[in-house]
Amino acid sequence: MDILGATLRVCVDDLETAVPFYERLAGGRALRFERGGVQVAAVGCFLLMSGPEAELEVLRKVAATIAVKDVEETHRVLTDLGAHIVAGPVATPAGRSLIAMHPDGTVYEYVDRGA
Repeated sequence: MDILGATLRVCVDDLETAVPFYERLAGGRALRFERGGVQVAAVGCFLLMSGPEAELEVLRKVAATIAVKDVEETHRVLTDLGAHIVAGPVATPAGRSLIAMHPDGTVYEYVDRGA
């Protein structure tokens, strides 16, 4: 299983106000999309999220998003290591994704870039 990097998850009150700051900080443009009523902007290593508090409460439970080469392989490795697959793999705007709880209780999202 190849881990390619990690993205910091940041819940913000106002995405429109936050995006310009993070674009300047990261030196790039935000990739925007919506998922489950939550507005999302991916900027460099930051994943900004804004939306209904009930949705954000769930999203805050995920410690980080980890980019991997192949979500299917990651699923096999995590399962073999005793992780609990909470959701997925499923298709997302950024690729395929799964959410797993590690044996220590920490929850991570794993995403590949897909085809």
